Amino acid sequence: MKQLAFCMVIAALAGCAQLPANTAPQADKPPVSNDVISFTIPPDALGARDPQLSAVLAKAGALAAAQKQPTTILVTALGQDLPYLNQAIWRGVPSQHPAKLSLENLTAGANQPYSVSVRPTAATP
Repeated sequence: MKQLAFCMVIAALAGCAQLPANTAPQADKPPVSNDVISFTIPPDALGARDPQLSAVLAKAGALAAAQKQPTTILVTALGQDLPYLNQAIWRGVPSQHPAKLSLENLTAGANQPYSVSVRPTAATP
């Protein structure tokens, strides 16, 4: 009987033992993006001045203008392509848009994709 009680105590204590900590590294979470929309521009569509690309850029401009908070459109491309992209985006913005809208251009570096992002304008302290 003493052996049974002893075994029950050992079993109970063993059940309370802590499990070893998980030492496997956790995968880093990707950064949270607050972009309303973000897309990459295919170089061949840009080079051909594809009408579908122009339509998508105009829709991005309309989407940015429809936001209730101040919004920034960030365009990344080669300097020679920025005027075309900017013009296509502004075509989609109604002449009297209620939100404050700004358009920023970044010159793409080597092997950097061309892209358009619409995001809330960061508040300045």
